[in-house]
Amino acid sequence: MPHFTVVPVKDRGQSSGYDSLEGINWVDHGDGGQLDHQDTVGSDGQANHKEDSPFLNSGDLANNKNDFYDRNLALFEEELDIRPKVSSLLSRLVRYTSITQGSKEHEEEESAAASRRKTPKSPNMGTIMGVYLPCLQNIFGVILFLRLTWIVGVAGIMQSLLIVLMCCSCTMLTAISMSAIATNGVVPAGGAYFMISRSLGPEFGGAVGLCFYLGTTFASAMYILGAVEILLKYLVPQAAIFHATDHHGTDSAVLNNMRVYGTICLSLMAVVVFVGVKYVNKLASLFLVCVVVSIVSIYAGAIKSATHPPVFPICMLGNRTLVRDRFDVCAKTITTGNTTGPSQLWDMFCQPGNMSSAQCDDYFLQNNVTEIQGIPGLASGIFRDNMWGDYMQKGDILEKEGLASVDLHSTTENFGMYVSADIATSFMLLVGIFFPSATGIMAGSNRSGDLRDAQKSIPIGTIVAITTTTIVYISSVILFGACIEGVVLRDKFGDAVRNTLVVGTLSWPSPWVIVIGSFFSTVGAGLQSLTGAPRLLQAIAKDNIIPFLRVFGHEKANGEPTWALLLTGLIAELGILIASLDMVAPILSMFFLMCYLFVNLACAVQTLLRTPNWRPRFRYYHWALSFLGMSMCLALMFISSWYYAIVAMGIAGMIYKYIEYQGAEKEWGDGIRGLSLSAARYALLRLEVGPPHTKNWRPQLLVLSKLDEDLHVKYPQLLTFASQLKAGKGLTIVGSVIQGNFLESYGELQAAEQTVKNMMDIERVKGFCQVVVASKVREGIVHLIQSCGLGGMKHNTVVMGWPYGWRQSEDPRAWKTFINTVRCTTAAHLALMVPKNVLFYPSNHERFSDGNIDVWWIVHDGGMLMLLPFLLKQHKVWRKCNMRIFTVAQMDDNSIQMKKDLATFLYQLRIEAEVEVVEMHDSDISAYTYERTLMMEQRSQMLRQMRLSSAERQREAQLVKDRHSLVRMGSLYSDEEEETLESPLPDKVHMTWTKEKCEAEKRNRNNAPENFRELTSLKPDQSNVRRMHTAVKLNEVIVNRSHDARLVLLNMPGPPRDTDGDENYMEFLEVLTEGLERVLLVRGGGREVITIYS
Repeated sequence: MPHFTVVPVKDRGQSSGYDSLEGINWVDHGDGGQLDHQDTVGSDGQANHKEDSPFLNSGDLANNKNDFYDRNLALFEEELDIRPKVSSLLSRLVRYTSITQGSKEHEEEESAAASRRKTPKSPNMGTIMGVYLPCLQNIFGVILFLRLTWIVGVAGIMQSLLIVLMCCSCTMLTAISMSAIATNGVVPAGGAYFMISRSLGPEFGGAVGLCFYLGTTFASAMYILGAVEILLKYLVPQAAIFHATDHHGTDSAVLNNMRVYGTICLSLMAVVVFVGVKYVNKLASLFLVCVVVSIVSIYAGAIKSATHPPVFPICMLGNRTLVRDRFDVCAKTITTGNTTGPSQLWDMFCQPGNMSSAQCDDYFLQNNVTEIQGIPGLASGIFRDNMWGDYMQKGDILEKEGLASVDLHSTTENFGMYVSADIATSFMLLVGIFFPSATGIMAGSNRSGDLRDAQKSIPIGTIVAITTTTIVYISSVILFGACIEGVVLRDKFGDAVRNTLVVGTLSWPSPWVIVIGSFFSTVGAGLQSLTGAPRLLQAIAKDNIIPFLRVFGHEKANGEPTWALLLTGLIAELGILIASLDMVAPILSMFFLMCYLFVNLACAVQTLLRTPNWRPRFRYYHWALSFLGMSMCLALMFISSWYYAIVAMGIAGMIYKYIEYQGAEKEWGDGIRGLSLSAARYALLRLEVGPPHTKNWRPQLLVLSKLDEDLHVKYPQLLTFASQLKAGKGLTIVGSVIQGNFLESYGELQAAEQTVKNMMDIERVKGFCQVVVASKVREGIVHLIQSCGLGGMKHNTVVMGWPYGWRQSEDPRAWKTFINTVRCTTAAHLALMVPKNVLFYPSNHERFSDGNIDVWWIVHDGGMLMLLPFLLKQHKVWRKCNMRIFTVAQMDDNSIQMKKDLATFLYQLRIEAEVEVVEMHDSDISAYTYERTLMMEQRSQMLRQMRLSSAERQREAQLVKDRHSLVRMGSLYSDEEEETLESPLPDKVHMTWTKEKCEAEKRNRNNAPENFRELTSLKPDQSNVRRMHTAVKLNEVIVNRSHDARLVLLNMPGPPRDTDGDENYMEFLEVLTEGLERVLLVRGGGREVITIYS
C-alpha cells in the first residue's frame, strides 16, 4: 500500500475538513442505490455509459465560488471549475455507490434523489454472508440429490471423479479469471454480464449476456422439473394424472405428468416472484439450511453404514433387478402353515393355474430369486465393484455381475417387472448432465454492491466455495461408490428400493430428510433463478444494445421487471415441455459454458494487451490459466453435446452480428477495442515495409467534400460515387476545410465532422472523416493531401468535384483552387478523379439495367482507366453495364493492328470489354476553333483589366470589413476565400493624394477605352489554338460515339506549367467535356496500377 503524508496548511478562511468543500451530498447505499446529481453513473444520451466524472458542474461553481479563489491555489484558480481540487475528488470517490451502469431509472431519479438526502448505510456484508454462502446455495442443487448416484453407478467411480474434476476445474479457472476482472476497479452490481460487456464490448457482452440469461432461465426449468420429479416419485406418487396401461406407455405418461405439474409449479412460482420477491430473498437462508442439512445427513449415514448399514434389500431374478413395489415377498412361493403356494411374484410371471402345470416365463423358471443388500456399507468392499462404469442403451435391464444366471430371453409382457435404463448413456452425456451442478459461481459478483470489500471478498469467497463444493462432490462420489450396491446406483428413480430416493437410502436418520430437504432446495433454487433471470434481461434491455429488447426494460411501480418476467416464464415453459431433467441439463450447460468461456477470454485479452487500466488487486491469475479455462469450456461444450454446442454458438453469433449491424454504438473501454488497436498497429507496421505491389494496388480515396454555410455536405453524390467505387473495401477518407482560426473554430470543426460522418452513414461509406481549419481553403486542401492517413494506410487517389459556375464568377480564386489541387496531387504522385456533372450520378438505390461505360484511353498513365470501370461494375448500380474502350489512332498508326493489340492486352488483363479504335485525321483548324480560342483569350484579358481597374475599390471595401468577424465558412473551390493580408489592417485609414498619383489616376481612366479597343484587335496565341483544336475535335468524336453512355471516363490533361494559362486550361476542359451527361476525368499518379501477371 502506498503511504501518504498529509501536511496541513494554516489558513483562516479554510474549513477544517474537505467534506464540505464542494457541497457533495451523501448517498444511501441501502435504499436502491439512488444518487444525487453529482454522484451518478452517467449516460451521454446515446446510452454510451461512462464512469462518473469527478469534474464539477456549473451548480457547484455557483455554490462554491469562494473555494475557487483559494489563496494557496491561485495558479490554478481559472481552471478549478473543470479541474477540481484533490480534496473534492477524494470526497466524491469515497461516496461512490455500486449500481448497474446505464440503468435509466437511476438517471430519472437523480432530481428526486436531490430532495431525499439520507444518512448513508455503507454495505456491510462480509465474505461468508455475501459471497461464500450464496455461492454454495447456487452451486449445490438438484443434480447432487437426483443424479449424482446414478452418474457414479453408470460411469464408475474413476470416470465420475474425472467428470467432477473436469467440471470443477473449469469453474475454478473461470473463477480465477472472474476474480481478476472483478478486482480491477469497482464493479457495479450486474455480475457476469457487466464484466463481459465492459471487458469485451457490447457485441460480445450482448451475445453472452443473452446466453447467460437463457442459461439462468433454463436452470429455473431444470429446478422445477427436479422438484416435480421429487413430488411425483417420492412424496406423493398418487398425484399422478396420467398412468401407463403397459410398459410401453410408461415414458409418455411420466413426461405428461411432468409437463402438467411443471407448468402449474412454474405458474405459482412466477406469481410468487411477481407479488413478493422480497420474501424469496428472505427464504434464501432457509433453503440453504435445507441443502446443508441434507448433505450432512448423507455423511452421517455413510459413517453409520460402516457398522450399522441401513436395511434396503434388493430382489434379484437371476442377475436381473426387479421393481420392488410390484410384489410383497421376494420369493417364487410362500409357505403358510404346511401349505406352499404361489407368491405375487409368481403370479406376475406365470399364467393362473396349477403350479406344477402353469405356463411361466422361461427366464423366471430357469433362474432363482435372491435378495441382496442394497446398502452394504462402507466396510463391505463394494468399492472395488463400482470402480468402473457400465454404460447402457435405452431399455437395457440392470444386471449384477457375479450372480448365477441362465441367459434366456424374457417375454415382452414381463419387461415392466425389471428395472431398466430409460435413456442411452455415454460419458459425454453424463458430463452435460453433471455440469449444471458446478455452475453458480457468479453469485458473489452479482452482490458486489452489497459487499464491504468486494475486491477482497469476491475472490476469496468464490474460490473457497468452489473448493468446498469440489470436496463435497469428490467425497460424495467416493462414499456412494463405497456404500451402495452398483445396481442401486444405476437405478435412477429407486425402483429397486420401493421408489425411495437412492441418495436417501444412505442418509441418516431417515430418507425423508433428503427427500424433503432436496424438494425445498430445488424449489428455492427455481425461485432464485426466476428472480434473477428477468433482472438480467432488464439490465441488457436498459443498456439499449439490442433494440428489440427495449420493451423488457420497463418495470412496474415497485421495480419488478414485469415484461421480462413474462418472457422468462414463457422460455422456462419450453424447458418444462421438454419434461426431462436429463435433456434440459445439457442445454443450460451450453449457455453457462459459453458465458464462462468469454469470462476467461476477457481476462486473457486484457492481460495480453497490457491495457493501462488493467490493474487487478487479485494477483494469482495468468493469461495461460485463462486460455486453459477457455479451452476447457470449449472442450466441455463439444464433449457434452456437439449439436447443442453448435446451436448455442450459432445463437450467440447471430446476436453478435445483430448488435453489430443494428445495435447502438458503445464505447465502454472494452478489451476488443484494445485488441483492434493492437492489431491495427501491427498491420500498419507491416505495411510500412514497402510500397504495395501492383497486384495489391487499389484506390485508397481522399474525397474532398464541400460544406455549405450550415455545415452540410453540399454534394453528397461525391460520397455516393466513392461508395460505389469502393464497395466497402479499402481506405476512404472524406476531408473538408473550414476557413478560419482553429482556436475560434473548434466547435464548428466538431459539428462539421459529425455532419460528414452522418452523411457517410447515409451513403454507406465505410471510412474516416478529417476536417481541418485553415486560414485559406487552398492551404487546408494541401494539408489534407499531405497529412491524411497513417503509415501504409495513406490515400493514393484524390476525388474532388468540378468548380461549377467558374465562368460566371469574377473572382478567380474558385478555379485557381481547383487547378492548385490538381498540381498538388501531381506533385504528390497521387491519382486524381474529377466527376463532372456529379448531380446526375446515380444513387445507391438506382439500377442500370443496360447501357455502357465508355473509356476513352488517349494516353497511358498507369492503367487507372482500365481498373476503375471494373471496380464500378462490382457494385449493383453498374453491374449490368457493358464496358467499351476507345483509343485514338493518328494518321501514321496502324489502327487494325492497334485494335488487335488492345484486345490481346484486355484479354491478358482478364477484363471483358468491347474495343474500338477511332481514327482522327489531320484537318485544318476550323473557323469555329479559331473564334472559340479568340473569345477565350479576349475574356481572360478583359477580366484581368477589370480586376486591375477595380483594385482601388476592392482595397477600400476591404478596409471596411471587421477583421474580427465571425468565422467565414470557406469550402473547397469557394469564391469567398480572401487573400491573406501580410499585416493587420488599421482601424482607420487616411488616404493621402499626391499630385503624381492624381494624374496617374486620370490617365488610367482616359486610357480605358483604348484598352477595350485593344481587345477587339487581339490575335490568339497559336499554342492555345492548337490546344483548342484538339479539345474540339476530341469532343466531337466522344459525343458522336458516347452521347448515350451511362458514364464516360477519359484522360484529364495536366495543367500548364505557366500559371498565366490557368484560365485557358479550364476552358479547354469545358470544351473537351461539352455535351456529355456524366464524365469522370482521370489522371494517374505516375505508377502502374494494373498488371497482366497473376
